[in-house]
Amino acid sequence: MPHLEPELIALLALGEPADADARAHLDQCPACAAELEALSTTVVRARAAGPGLAELVEPPVRVWDAIAAELDLPAHVRPGAATPTVGTQGAREPSARRAGRRRVAPGWLAAAAAAGIVVGGIGVGWWDTRTPAPTVIEQAALDALPDWPGASGTAVVERAADGTRELVVTLNGAGTDSGFHEVWLIDTEVSRLISLGMLHGDHGVFPLPDDLDLAAYPVVDISEEPFDGNPGHSGDSIVRGVLQA
Repeated sequence: MPHLEPELIALLALGEPADADARAHLDQCPACAAELEALSTTVVRARAAGPGLAELVEPPVRVWDAIAAELDLPAHVRPGAATPTVGTQGAREPSARRAGRRRVAPGWLAAAAAAGIVVGGIGVGWWDTRTPAPTVIEQAALDALPDWPGASGTAVVERAADGTRELVVTLNGAGTDSGFHEVWLIDTEVSRLISLGMLHGDHGVFPLPDDLDLAAYPVVDISEEPFDGNPGHSGDSIVRGVLQA
């Protein structure tokens, strides 16, 4: 199965809508879904970081070494390296030597760099020595509703050092053939609800508004939604649980 182009995955992570073919591929391809999930999480966290993200810190030399090794970069393109002179001594290595390397999309690298990702031989991860780990303030086990036996999930509310909050959810055992999954917060009487957005894959991170009172909307609900243009809840809930401190 051919994978989605890295540029398309980067655009989807940044909030661009997916067409029917892309949605169908993400439902069937764990690798692309995982890549989209990882980059979407990065984008959400980067946007939540706000202006502080502009205060970039130069990474250790080992970080660049890992990137250069993964991309098989010649020495003259590394930071601080002198520009090679024209001639036999400064000739670049033949492109055939690098033919087996996976192509890395410039758009993906740009999004990753803006969001503070480190890319290297060990994969993708956060590099930020200044930010303490978020604190878990509420959580819930998400239980399957009768029409979705075997489904399960978790919901965790995390508070960052700057006071911002995020809802981190997981969903297991609930595939979809023709729709998508959406995450909601609902009041205890199931009469008012707030959509937090689409869940890509089985894991998602959703920023919470500062003025949102979770005591008024303690129920976390993940639903199956059709592509019908209706922004309301379909009534087809997959899992549901109540947040508790």
